[in-house]
Amino acid sequence: MSHLAELSLQLLQKYIKHSKQINQIHAVLITDNLLLYNSTFKWMSTLLYNTLIRAYLNFHKPHNSLVLYKHMLVHQVPPNSHTFPSLVKAALHLMRPDSLYTQVIKRGVLKDPFVQTSFLCLYAQMGNLGDARKVFDEMSHPCIVSYNAMLDALCKNGEMGSAFLMFQSMPVRDIVSWTSIINGYGRNKCFYEAVEFFRIMMVHGDVRGFYVKPNEATFVSVLSSCTNLLGGGGLCQGKQIHAYMIKNESELTVFMGTALIAHYGKLGYLVYALRVFDYMVDKQVCTWNALISSLALNSMENQALDIFAKMKSRGVKPNEVTFVAVLVACARANLVELGLELFETMSRVSRIVPRMEHYGCVVDLLGRAGLLTEAREFIRRMPFEPDASVLGALLGACKVHGAIELGNEVAKRIIELQPLHCGRYVLLSSIYAEADRWDNAAQLRNAMVDAGIQKVPAFSMIDSM
Repeated sequence: MSHLAELSLQLLQKYIKHSKQINQIHAVLITDNLLLYNSTFKWMSTLLYNTLIRAYLNFHKPHNSLVLYKHMLVHQVPPNSHTFPSLVKAALHLMRPDSLYTQVIKRGVLKDPFVQTSFLCLYAQMGNLGDARKVFDEMSHPCIVSYNAMLDALCKNGEMGSAFLMFQSMPVRDIVSWTSIINGYGRNKCFYEAVEFFRIMMVHGDVRGFYVKPNEATFVSVLSSCTNLLGGGGLCQGKQIHAYMIKNESELTVFMGTALIAHYGKLGYLVYALRVFDYMVDKQVCTWNALISSLALNSMENQALDIFAKMKSRGVKPNEVTFVAVLVACARANLVELGLELFETMSRVSRIVPRMEHYGCVVDLLGRAGLLTEAREFIRRMPFEPDASVLGALLGACKVHGAIELGNEVAKRIIELQPLHCGRYVLLSSIYAEADRWDNAAQLRNAMVDAGIQKVPAFSMIDSM
């Protein structure tokens, strides 16, 4: 029996990434009662369970991993410190960490550094800063993974000051540490700080000494912040980063290339976006999506639809983001019939369930064409309540086409959803003003003042070539 158990464990470890073989070995383990507690070889069953739990997690079946843990407890097989890190990852997918934490305390493995780090990473990814900080403070010698997880938790909760101080206090930093701060600034709309921190990294001893090298995640994060820089400079920064990639990377990865296409496309420099697209060897659906969206947003709707057709001819399956991009192209090109056909094709042929963004695109499509009655009816037939973005698309169409009464009705619904959003008040006020209903416009602006809502000041963006 011991020989069979050892052989099974070796096979599990050998085929841990092959689902078919794991299922077969699991079946043999159940048939031969090798998953039951054996007092003679008491840790063998634990090792078998631990390996199975890790295997099912590799196959993106976290529920199976947690069920196996329940079977461990039922059959009185003792879990150890190696059991829980995989279970914590499974719990993250199912958002059920509390009962596991109790089990860890009960089993006396809470002080194990791997278990502590697993829980810290779990709470960080959930954005649960309080519990993450509690676990981190209880660690006697946090490793760099623990530091990085804590940085992530602070950044996700907008505590960039604390994150920066922790970063400075770290005994050792890696590229994940640097990228966490860059990404944190970008996530919290501190785009200048993100780009500046990247610049500091590139001249820091960590990089100059070849201890740290920017990776795919670093480039994607900083390019996003470059795109969103106010007051100019984003294009120049993006070009410099692009030049560094060409000089230091053997090839553009899918995500690096996609980030460059999105960066150039959003800034309106389609020549560069197309050049990057043509240069890329490996193009996945996200790459095609970035180019289609860039073309659609820069008044090249027909070219966007041509790229969509080319994408399908290459056997690349469109996803939810693809259909948002092509519906935007149809709306801007006033291709109502094609847009409605694509919306219907999305669910019937591609088996994609439309989300709020897709409904908003169709409302925009109908609204731009002046089909306001059809747009309102389309909203009425939606399987869920429209959000402010869907209603906002209809309100914008009401302004363009002078539909005052419908605009008034829609605006009231939006203001109920977003009572502090200044743009909705301003748009409705403009509708009143263009219809010479100055009393209504004045009342609305007074309501803004009473509610303490201020119009966001305009600005101009000047970029250097």
